Amino acid sequence: MDSTLQKIVLDWIPSQSKVIDFGCGDGILLKILSEQKSITGYGVENDPDKINACIINGVSVIQQDIDAGIHNYKGMGFDVAVMASSIQCLRKPKDAMKNILKVANECVITLPNFGNWELRLGILNGKMPSSDQLPAKWYETKNLHLCTIADFEELCSEESFVIKKKVYLNRKGKSSWLANRLPNLFAAQAVYLIG
Repeated sequence: MDSTLQKIVLDWIPSQSKVIDFGCGDGILLKILSEQKSITGYGVENDPDKINACIINGVSVIQQDIDAGIHNYKGMGFDVAVMASSIQCLRKPKDAMKNILKVANECVITLPNFGNWELRLGILNGKMPSSDQLPAKWYETKNLHLCTIADFEELCSEESFVIKKKVYLNRKGKSSWLANRLPNLFAAQAVYLIG
């Protein structure tokens, strides 16, 4: 997670919250939140190498597939859940969204925008596109469900997920007037606070 995304998440998560990070990677976000916001944090990760990195970073982590395990955390008193660049990797993202809001009062979700102009140009070249945010080749990507900002916001509307806050970032990871004006075309990624 780049520094801009970290700052947004840090701003949105209240001090002393109980936080669960689904797809926590190396646990660095939870470590930073713990140091700067005094949160109690737990990570859920499936990759053994990333779990080892969590342990090295002093983060409590559980090895589990997110699709199979979100419902296990209901009723545990989490204030905020985080799903950074993981929702598009799940087999059933809509079910995950429903369950994650039963786990925590709010959820921070970040996702790459597959409607970004660079990716659209890649399709016109006759190949599966890639970008700085999505560098993997089609046969190496973990992304199962490719969605655009418009797709995600439509899902939120249909399922009555309340978007409390949102930030659109360009390919340099910065907020810009163009990304804000036409996010589905010019934002490379989006960050949401869902309730």
